[in-house]
Amino acid sequence: MKIMLPAAGKGTRLRPQTQTKAKSLVHVAGKTVLEHIIGRLNQLPASEYIFIIDENGHQISEFMESRFPSLSCRYVVQMEQKGPAHAISLATSFVEQGEDLLIVFNDTIFDTDLSLIDDHCAGCDGLIYSKEVEDYQRFGVNVVRDGVIIEMVEKPDTPVSKLAQVGLYYLRDGADFMRYLNQTILDEDMVKGEYYLPAVFMRMIRDGRKFKAPEIDAWLDCGKPETLLETNSYLLIGRHHIHGVAIDSVLIEPVHIEQGAVVRGCILGPNVSVAAGSIVETSIIKNSIINGKSHVRNMILQNSILGDAVHLISSARRMNIGDHSSIELQSG
Repeated sequence: MKIMLPAAGKGTRLRPQTQTKAKSLVHVAGKTVLEHIIGRLNQLPASEYIFIIDENGHQISEFMESRFPSLSCRYVVQMEQKGPAHAISLATSFVEQGEDLLIVFNDTIFDTDLSLIDDHCAGCDGLIYSKEVEDYQRFGVNVVRDGVIIEMVEKPDTPVSKLAQVGLYYLRDGADFMRYLNQTILDEDMVKGEYYLPAVFMRMIRDGRKFKAPEIDAWLDCGKPETLLETNSYLLIGRHHIHGVAIDSVLIEPVHIEQGAVVRGCILGPNVSVAAGSIVETSIIKNSIINGKSHVRNMILQNSILGDAVHLISSARRMNIGDHSSIELQSG
């Protein structure tokens, strides 16, 4: 099996966190997004991981070499942003005849048992993993009949289906899929100047290929600040881990303090993660992510994300307040 991870997107919806780093290297619940994803893929017998990267992809290659040196990785650069299907097509020559292929987009952390791939794929040509959602109008959805996908609709106005595609695809014959993908590009079958996967899959379905839509247990979006914080809260459930140093502090579960982080005189939690190298002092913080090598002092924070090497220092206020006063200090 080959595992392909398209990681060339700029992550504009997550800025400023992605201003200087790849979006898959943003921290959530004590690990980078990429670490969470690789941890879920490690159970599979992959012969190679193929990363589709942009001109700044050296961050990903350096990270993989440092954290997962035993994995065989290949890096393919997408210089022009022409959509996800175009990105995948750049690795055509590395998917050999008869190899199965798993495609995993890197702004989503998923919970599902990938050891069941063979069981799910019995009698069909591939899997397009899905999750039932209420806001189906925001996604491409799979329309299923008799257990197989018969149609894909992008952002439907009516509830033809609530099974949203989650960015996780399995192809029993990777080379066959790549042939259809490249024909789609040759035919310039694009939407708003970019190439997308539904056009490829619909060609395959019309030619008799069968795809199922197994539903995953959890779909954890890391593409926007608000969803990143939601994912942080979800992943911290049952993971109250203090690997760093916590001195004279109250920790309201769940809190994750990485080894090498120092928390002193604080009230932290719930749903706070502090990355290695950070120092947090005399602060009250909840539902927030503090990335590495940051220094926070005398702050009250909630629903916040601090990037790497952030210095956020305040001081106590001095007040002389008369009787019957009403004072509200509102955050921005």
